[in-house]
Amino acid sequence: MMEQSIVTLRDVARAADVHPGTASRALNSSTRSQVKTETAERVLRAAAELGYRVNPIARSLRTSRSHIVGVLLPDLTNPFYPPVVRGIEDELSAGSYVALVANTDSDPAKERRVLESLRERQVDGLIVMTAKRKHPLLVEVAEAGTPMVLVSRDVDGLNVSGVMLDDEEAMRQAVVALHDLGHRHLAHVAGPRTVSTAVRRRQGFLRATKRPDLSTALVESAQFSIEAGHAAALQLLDRHPEVTGIVAANDLIALGCISALAERGRSCPRDVSVIGVNDSPFLEHTAPPLSTVSVPKYEMGRSAAQLLLSQLQTGGERRPAAEVRRLQPELRLRGSTGPLSRGARRQPRAR
Repeated sequence: MMEQSIVTLRDVARAADVHPGTASRALNSSTRSQVKTETAERVLRAAAELGYRVNPIARSLRTSRSHIVGVLLPDLTNPFYPPVVRGIEDELSAGSYVALVANTDSDPAKERRVLESLRERQVDGLIVMTAKRKHPLLVEVAEAGTPMVLVSRDVDGLNVSGVMLDDEEAMRQAVVALHDLGHRHLAHVAGPRTVSTAVRRRQGFLRATKRPDLSTALVESAQFSIEAGHAAALQLLDRHPEVTGIVAANDLIALGCISALAERGRSCPRDVSVIGVNDSPFLEHTAPPLSTVSVPKYEMGRSAAQLLLSQLQTGGERRPAAEVRRLQPELRLRGSTGPLSRGARRQPRAR
């Protein structure tokens, strides 16, 4: 039995009566719009009849592109990230790119190894969610000319495209909700100040609480985690027992706050109301269900991929200027917030 010969791009072009370059553009979904519709349909029909399959290695050699995008996450177990990655993958797939996802555990040495590995695989660009405010490695990568988009975070002095939440609006919505419920002694359990997201939310909380009828307190969690949030909330409750409303920097810290309240014998929301940020998928099932400011995570991923694809499709000196998209949050009140109870009415401590 004779082995079937491999169908090449030239075979498809010959069958469709077009130049091989035209056939290549028609077969690539990201460049198909550059070809007349009837021509593209003829090429696709010829490819299907001949059983042609795109050879990604050959395409990479011909275009000097791998059609692979590296995606860096700090913690794959954090429920914030999977919907973002799904949005990235869906948008990249529509542009004939694939995502290569890597977890760094927020470890600088591991992040450098991962980045070196991705660059060895000749990824065409990076979507990064691991950025810290001071991040020499990302500055180094950007200065080397690697197309890059940041998600949720940014780096001081690094002018690259990014997709962020409007963190000030998120904090404003949370503060207004607690104020409307009668709470006048509010606190913010902030994230680590090495991360721009935490700094923006801290600033947003402080701006939103600049009201003469509010007293405020602030503590910093060492990490965006339940354990770190628990430890920070214990400090807060010991120092500021008058607090009746807490806005946490994210959902995991908020859950840590609720467990700290229980440890101190205080009920949520009867004694203290708690609001997080992110709207993680399991929050309706916590006890109590956590109120949160929702982040459009899937849209954040899609927007990041769009920004990167716009760089890759132009490239060279025509690469578009850095663009930052700010997405709008949406407050979702659940069982962890309630009106100020009589037992929780306290006089503010002297400051």
